Amino acid sequence: MASGKRLFGGIERLSSGRYRAKYRAPDGKRYAAPVTFDTRLDAEAWLTDERRKISAGTWEAPRKLRDKPAAETLGTYAEKWMRRRDLKPRTREHYRSLLDRQILPALGEVPLKALTSEMVRDWHADLDRGRPTLRAHAYGLLRTILGTAVADEKIAANPCHVRGAGQAKRARKIKPATLRELEIIAAEMPEKYRPMVMLSAWCALRFGEVTELRRKDVDLKNGVIHVRRGVVRAEGEEIVGTPKSDAGTRDVAIPPHLLPMLKAHRDSMPMRGQDALLFPAADGVSHLAPSTLYRVYYPARKAAGRPDLRWHDLRHTGATLAAQTGATLAELMGRLGHSTPGAAMKYQHIAQGRDAEIAAALSRMVEANR
Repeated sequence: MASGKRLFGGIERLSSGRYRAKYRAPDGKRYAAPVTFDTRLDAEAWLTDERRKISAGTWEAPRKLRDKPAAETLGTYAEKWMRRRDLKPRTREHYRSLLDRQILPALGEVPLKALTSEMVRDWHADLDRGRPTLRAHAYGLLRTILGTAVADEKIAANPCHVRGAGQAKRARKIKPATLRELEIIAAEMPEKYRPMVMLSAWCALRFGEVTELRRKDVDLKNGVIHVRRGVVRAEGEEIVGTPKSDAGTRDVAIPPHLLPMLKAHRDSMPMRGQDALLFPAADGVSHLAPSTLYRVYYPARKAAGRPDLRWHDLRHTGATLAAQTGATLAELMGRLGHSTPGAAMKYQHIAQGRDAEIAAALSRMVEANR
């Protein structure tokens, strides 16, 4: 919104293109016109009339404004919405950032009932197009908050109607690591971190899940990892809690070729208690910091010719490998800890590249029966 400066009162142009006029009255309070105006000239005329009343001593606070409580704004409702939500620490931190940086600066002071589809569309158009994921997340959060406002009967309808705004095309296409690249990365890592690489890839564990693994969580006899917790860093603190979603609490079968490495790693650990971290920091008891791991991971991925491979991409690699075995959608969801099919489906799409191999295998079946 652009504001105009005047000797008396002020006029601002709203994102809808209309004009709002306001002024500070003799009682020290600020008052705005009860309506917005089509033109700046109309807004100036209203201010002129109000100034004349003050000069003549006939001005009175508008009864509606004097008696009516202030309208609830998007900002005040969003704060209430945040307080009422039981959110994971990282999610709360993310939502807080979206509100403070993307949503409230432009829309926070707008009364809920005054928020229109045109205002939302203009706000969305002004968001940084170079950050499509952030843009989609901000729009999605606003739509969710206003959806709750509809349920609370604060507004009659949700003004978020920008088609496709809650989705973003991935700005960076992830290329899974090959088996050879995984082998090189693991070989280049310090020995104590090699099992982390393999578990993150072959078992598709998240960073927070693998760094919170404890001896009691790894059942080498039955070849199973019990994922029950994860550690996250939010607002400068380490927080151990349940996995990202309810589906994240899961048992993951360990590929048998990893068992000897995991057994050797477990046996070499100085801390023997069942609650001992499997991959601790240097002191043996604290959680491993991402920066500590990255100092050795970045050179390792470079040695494999994959300077683009983020640590989280190891999880994508594991998901793709699982899909290539022919795992069903439900099986992928269970292994990855996904609560909705959408996330797991993309790995099945990647695995469709095996269609030629499947066709060849079908032909071999025919030839075998001749």
